[in-house]
Formats: sequence, structure tokens, C-alpha cells
Amino acid sequence: MTHPHPAPATSRTTDPATLYADLVPHLEPPARAWLDRALEEAAAQPGVHGPLAVWELRLAEAGRRCGHAHADTARVLILHAARADTEALGRVYSQGTAAERRAVLHSLPLLVDGPGALPLVEDALRTNDTRLVAAAVGPYAARHLPAHLWRHAVLKCLFTGVPVAGIADLERRALGDAELARMLGDHAAERTAAGRSVPADLNRVLALTDPTATPPARPADHGPHGTEGTEGKES
Repeated sequence: MTHPHPAPATSRTTDPATLYADLVPHLEPPARAWLDRALEEAAAQPGVHGPLAVWELRLAEAGRRCGHAHADTARVLILHAARADTEALGRVYSQGTAAERRAVLHSLPLLVDGPGALPLVEDALRTNDTRLVAAAVGPYAARHLPAHLWRHAVLKCLFTGVPVAGIADLERRALGDAELARMLGDHAAERTAAGRSVPADLNRVLALTDPTATPPARPADHGPHGTEGTEGKES
């Protein structure tokens, strides 16, 4: 199991201009020149391409060129410049490294406005790679993951030690969720019976399920093309 790192800026905004402006001060001149060139190449050949598309090659280079601390954001910007659709994102995810898969997950709120990319989220949640799990519970999952799968995603974070603070829109989705409360209670009872401590994050989420709690203000939710996103219905 890998250990989660601090969430990159890609998990906090769906505005490419903001991502770029926040990233470039941290890049040395050669890295910034490489990124600008990579974005120009991606913009010049957008859409679905073959396995040797230039922008896909640049995704593989991002860690070496920009540094691993900034590679996620660089890759998301390249995917956005290429206007990668669901098919292209699926190809990058299936063929890419764990780092490239993580970037695909972070890019979903920017590039996919419906539930078509949920199989990628579901695949990431089946892994024990905590950085993939953390990337999978971002704004895209908050909008589109059905209630039963979202509840299991919350439990997955608790099982693997991914901080629940990184689960997008947690307060709103957990509010008054009696089934989530039951699942959390069962998990806490199992841990107690096994002589194991109950993580503080579990109690935090359990408190959020209280139906008498004050609903949080809903954040501004902008979809991949600058319009208000559409949230998937819960079941």
C-alpha cells in the first residue's frame, strides 16, 4: 500500500487558468518552457489520437520535466489542452502508470460532464493505491457516483487511511444518510470487537450523517466547460 501525499491543486479547482497560474511560479525556466511547448502541441492536435500521440508522450515525461511534486497538475493541463474525451481518457488510464492514472482522475471534472467516466473511478476505488483512491473521490465522484458506490468509497478511504477531508462534498452527501451511518456503525463495532481502535475520521463522518445537522452551503460547481455541473442522482 502506498501512502497519501498532500492533495494537489487539481483537487481544489476546475479552472485550468488558475491551475496554470498556481503552477508556473514553482517551475524552473526550462520546466516552464517545456510545459508551454507541451500545451501548444496538445492544443494543436486535440481529440482522440493513436497510442503515439505527442501529447500522450508528454504525459509520460511530466514527472522528469516538471518534478514529481508538480507532475499531476502538468498532466491535467496537458489533458485539458488536448481536449481529451472519455475514450482518450480511458486509453490513457488503462495504458498509463499509476501517476498518469491519477492525473486522469484529477482531470475528470474538467473534461467529462456526465457519468461516462465512472468506470475509471470505480477501478481506482478497487485498488489499494491510496493516491489513486484519494484522486478518485474528488469533485467528479461527488457529482456522479451513485449513493451505494459513494458510501463504499467513504469506507474505502477509512480502510486504507485516506483522509476523509479529501472527499469532495462529503458534508452535503453524508447529511442524513442513515444507510451510511449504519455501515459506519457496523465497521466501528467490528473494529472494537477485534480490539482495534476506531479511527477519528470514522467518528467525524458518522457525526456528519446526523439529519438534524445544519446543511452545508453548497459550493459553486462548475463543469468541464465553465458551466454549472450536473450531479448524478442518488439511489
